[in-house]
Amino acid sequence: MRLFRSSEVLGIAADALDFAREASQETHPDEYMGFLRGEDARNFDLDRSGTVITEVMIIPGTRSNPTSATVDNNMIPNDRRAVGSIHSHPNGVLRPSDADLDTFGQGEVHIILGHPYGPTDWKAFDQSGDVRDLDVLDVELPDPEEFFDFTEADLDIDYTEGHRESGGRRR
Repeated sequence: MRLFRSSEVLGIAADALDFAREASQETHPDEYMGFLRGEDARNFDLDRSGTVITEVMIIPGTRSNPTSATVDNNMIPNDRRAVGSIHSHPNGVLRPSDADLDTFGQGEVHIILGHPYGPTDWKAFDQSGDVRDLDVLDVELPDPEEFFDFTEADLDIDYTEGHRESGGRRR
């Protein structure tokens, strides 16, 4: 019996990759940068254990120009679901630069998207900068709108209950 499941990154959800491709197109001619987050493959009824990349996290304050993208390290959340990075190369080159390799130390997979950001204009790399396989998976992701599906009444209930417990009164 295995005590630990594999943490291998199996693939990226097609919707997450599409999001990054669109963001790269919108940011062009500047570089685009984000971080990758994953979920347990069992959440998607896959027949393999491991992790599926489901989200591209944008870090506030990211600065970019046509040759680089810079993130303030203090803004990167300490996230157990983080699995790597993703960024664009507006020049279309699908190879990591020396600067890219310096940032590849954190995470298992790093994706470079190249101009013109079509379905095949990307490659995945490991921490050493070697090309690695990464399947694009057609999995159903939770609707992001559900996260924001609440009303003013929900906010009032939470506020009122928490405020009563602290002995305060509503203004």
